[in-house]
Amino acid sequence: QVPLVESGGGLVQPGGSLRLTCAASGRTFNSSALGWFRQAPGKEREFVAAVSRSGLSTLTADSVRGRFIISRNKAESMVSLEMKGLKPEDTAKYTCAARADGSLWASRNSADYPYWGQGTQVTVSS
Repeated sequence: QVPLVESGGGLVQPGGSLRLTCAASGRTFNSSALGWFRQAPGKEREFVAAVSRSGLSTLTADSVRGRFIISRNKAESMVSLEMKGLKPEDTAKYTCAARADGSLWASRNSADYPYWGQGTQVTVSS
């Protein structure tokens, strides 16, 4: 079991900003790539962004590119998702995920992530 704990979700108006964070155990955080996925009610899980083990390479979904930025802080064993220009269609449960130990590269495929947090709800509404 790999603990991943998300925080930072909430209710925000369209155009607003939120910062999600995911805290991971030290071993997990430093040894693998990490990602964020989201799932809205009645929809399939969707890739949002991911960061490589080094933190130097990132992937971002087309739907959020230019608005969302993923980054990792190794000293604090945390990965963040800065979200700006939020839209109602960004409303979803956002979940942090970790690849297996030793995985260097970020991935858009949820099947590449064996470890998942519980998620945090983001609601964009006026």
